[in-house]
Amino acid sequence: MSDWLISLEGTAAGHQLALLLALAAAFLHAVFGALQKGRHDPWLSRGAIDGFYCLMAAPFALFVVPWPEPHMWIIFAGAFGIHTVYKILQGYAYTRGAYTVVYPVVRGTGPLFAVIGASLVFGEHFGAVQWLGVGVLLSGIFGLAVYNLMYLQVARETLPAALTFAVATGLFVALYTTYDAYGIRATADPFTFLAWFFFIDGWLMPIVALVRYRAMPVPPALPPLMARGFVGGLVAFLSFGSIMLATRLDKVGEAAVLRETSTVFAAVIGWLVLKETVGPRRVALMALIAIGAVIVEIGG
Repeated sequence: MSDWLISLEGTAAGHQLALLLALAAAFLHAVFGALQKGRHDPWLSRGAIDGFYCLMAAPFALFVVPWPEPHMWIIFAGAFGIHTVYKILQGYAYTRGAYTVVYPVVRGTGPLFAVIGASLVFGEHFGAVQWLGVGVLLSGIFGLAVYNLMYLQVARETLPAALTFAVATGLFVALYTTYDAYGIRATADPFTFLAWFFFIDGWLMPIVALVRYRAMPVPPALPPLMARGFVGGLVAFLSFGSIMLATRLDKVGEAAVLRETSTVFAAVIGWLVLKETVGPRRVALMALIAIGAVIVEIGG
């Protein structure tokens, strides 16, 4: 399968597959967010998810995929550091602000910085039409954040800190997207990068979660948390794997922008599964996000 994927790099078929992978990553990322939402402390959820995907990745990393080339260990060390900071910032953002306000800010900031990063690192440059699409998409995403801020009950006293952490988290979303795209292109087999990334990345947050769990006066029951961690680990594999393969097959900036249609999928999941009210204003804002993604694709 690796040879087949590599043969598609830079081709029209590769572009189409990258588009499908980016949209799949968007949907799966929305599912990932729904799994985290509300049921458990975000630090515990992250620890359970990371622990499971570390265990899932171990046999693939050690016994299935080719071992990393020597230069990849430095790249893995950088990825581990970037993702650790990202997770810490995300945890602070989610514990200080309402999910429905913080999430769009994170997802809106990420693609803007990713497009800039892809231009600097990979020499990818958006044309005027694509920048128009980015503007339309971001107006929809940040519009959702403003709408939720105005009409939902939020902790106003911690909101400035939450939004600061959200913007910083978005910056690190862009940083890890660009850096990991470089990493998956630096190894001969893309599945080597994915397997070893999950194996290396997944060991720290379970330790943080365990310390937090033991300090809680009334810790939550473990079986539901572990079940959510197992499902979240599977979804993380598919979501992150899809977007990383998309960045190897085609342009990093376009993949990053298309992934942020996850905000639309998240709202649809909230409506269908979580029974949240959507309303005409949110539908209009979601339409802007979808239209922006279409403009970026057409402009490319």
